Amino acid sequence: MVSLSRMNAILFDQPGDPSNLYIGNFPTPNPSEKEILVHVKATALNRADTLQRRGFYPPPTGASPILGLEMAGEVVKVGNQVQQWKEGDRVMALLAGGGYAEYACVHEDMAMEIPKSLDFQEAAAIPEVFLTAYQALFWLAQLKQEEQVLIHAGASGVGTAAIQLAKSIGAEVFVTASKAKHATCLELGASKTIDYKQEDFSQKIAEFTQNQGVDVVVDFLAASYLSQNVESLSYDGRLVILALMGGSTATELDLGKVLRKRLKLMGSTLRARDLAYKIQLSKAFYAYSKEKLETGEIKPIIDSILPWDQVEKAHKRMESNQNIGKIVLTVK
Repeated sequence: MVSLSRMNAILFDQPGDPSNLYIGNFPTPNPSEKEILVHVKATALNRADTLQRRGFYPPPTGASPILGLEMAGEVVKVGNQVQQWKEGDRVMALLAGGGYAEYACVHEDMAMEIPKSLDFQEAAAIPEVFLTAYQALFWLAQLKQEEQVLIHAGASGVGTAAIQLAKSIGAEVFVTASKAKHATCLELGASKTIDYKQEDFSQKIAEFTQNQGVDVVVDFLAASYLSQNVESLSYDGRLVILALMGGSTATELDLGKVLRKRLKLMGSTLRARDLAYKIQLSKAFYAYSKEKLETGEIKPIIDSILPWDQVEKAHKRMESNQNIGKIVLTVK
């Protein structure tokens, strides 16, 4: 039973550079009646962490101010109405914040059992990116067997998850990524790769699809890619925008193409979704993926595993776009 009132966590006193991050002391969270307290063994980086550290992405109301949108660990305490879990259970979960800490609380219905074939480091690399990819592909875009999908940033955490999920239902996958990352994308199931630094992806999609376009595009750039994404979509195509890395204001868009092609343009974030939605998404993803994770049909792609006292190095690696897949931090 955990009785410590305070714990170690990665903190920062003012927004800015990765060098502002440090391991300090913070109150240990106490689980509510439907929550579990988890001794965090590993967490993983996400773009949202770097944005929050820079002061651009504050946590939702009521969420922990500590960075970290996912974790894996061992249950050490349960609320008095918790029925699904007991002390010693291995769990992984999506969080609204608080993963960069020794302990984290999560609603019992958000927690997912770690498949026996995975260790804590592998499990920590699953929740945020796979839930994001699952939501984008299956709930929003409603991707179907034999459809074609273009996944931007194919070697990112979400990208590597999306390639595998799309492939698992029999869709054909095209990706954009820097040339050095193409081999990984092809190994995961992409059929064609595009070097976004050297090639016009809309022209390559036209070539790959005999000018028909793809059924679905999953995008993180937003404004800077919008016109090309619209150009790349087929009739009744669906565009899902998950981030604004290329800007939030698009100055040129041929709306005639949107009408003529009967396109659907969707945007979504996950962190600020309500608890009921995230519970439903977690359960749907886990039901779909549990056996696939056990057999290795889908798997977390890990770029590197670092002790959490090297968090500055980890953030710099992500912000310089060096990583292929997830950067994991072990928590001690």
